[in-house]
Amino acid sequence: MKEIIKRYLQNPDFTKEEFVELLQCADDPEARAALAEEAVRLQKLYYGNKVYTRGLIEFTNYCKNNCYYCGIRRGNLHAKRYRLTKDEILSCCETGYDLGYRTFVLQGGEDAWFTDDRMVEIIREIKERYPDCALTLSIGEKSYESYKRFREAGADRYLLRHETANERHYHQLHPEQMSLMNRMRCLRDLKALGYQTGAGCMVGSPGQTIECLAEDLVFLKELQPEMVGIGPFIPHHDTMFADSPAGSVDQTVFLLSVIRILLPKVLLPATTALGTMDPKGREKGILAGANVVMPNLSPVKNRKQYELYDNKICTGEESAECRGCLAGRMASIGYELAFERGDAYMNNKSE
Repeated sequence: MKEIIKRYLQNPDFTKEEFVELLQCADDPEARAALAEEAVRLQKLYYGNKVYTRGLIEFTNYCKNNCYYCGIRRGNLHAKRYRLTKDEILSCCETGYDLGYRTFVLQGGEDAWFTDDRMVEIIREIKERYPDCALTLSIGEKSYESYKRFREAGADRYLLRHETANERHYHQLHPEQMSLMNRMRCLRDLKALGYQTGAGCMVGSPGQTIECLAEDLVFLKELQPEMVGIGPFIPHHDTMFADSPAGSVDQTVFLLSVIRILLPKVLLPATTALGTMDPKGREKGILAGANVVMPNLSPVKNRKQYELYDNKICTGEESAECRGCLAGRMASIGYELAFERGDAYMNNKSE
């Protein structure tokens, strides 16, 4: 086994330079296996063999931003836009609750129609109807006051991928009106307000280097998020990166193990993007240390319209309702699909 792998297994408190050396081992099957073994040990130490489910509700694909990689960016005139009404969102929650889901994830573009007042009304109603459920928001960059209002209304968690911790790389992926400094400010505000906070990045995005990924790991070590969402970059045909190569499944799986060892108690999804790139991608993710999956509860008529990247899986009738299929996939690798809230270990009051 490479010396750098042994050192990481003994003490993952690495510098950027050490992470660069570690990441150069991503193509080494022996290194991947050694990290996966330790990642799974930690995953099972804190969460057993449970894989937590989150009911994903993609409620708007309008977005004020023009991120260069995203299929729902403002500048994509071919995107067929939609917004769910409050009643449609609540209907998705009702369907999910009846299916056993106890976490709902409201995800959407940065849509000005959904003002703070409208979001607070939606959050309160969901929490009043389903007080035993956790509610996660994933609606982008907001002010501290907005995040505070959502938290006071009952939101428990917030997902906001930082995308990259490298300034140069950030500007390769985003227009000049957006700033990495503001994205970092948002994440720190969310932590300060007591959200279970999720950051993360795309693996293999255009312009990304091993040094960029090393900076991502240093940032995650500093932020100490409760959740980290990573997945391979997948190009969208209506963006400037349409012809860029997709990210690597192997590198993504390697990074899942690295992150589990770095943040042992973290909630770590095996993402839809991973399943899109590889029919067994989510299983590979779980066996590398991930412990969350996010089936889609959005109305079937809208699922294909929330197209962040090409060829996204789970856009048909089967996605959320196929509990048996997903449970069977997890059982085949020795895991149990769990439908409880599944809070981060450090925020679990029962511990």
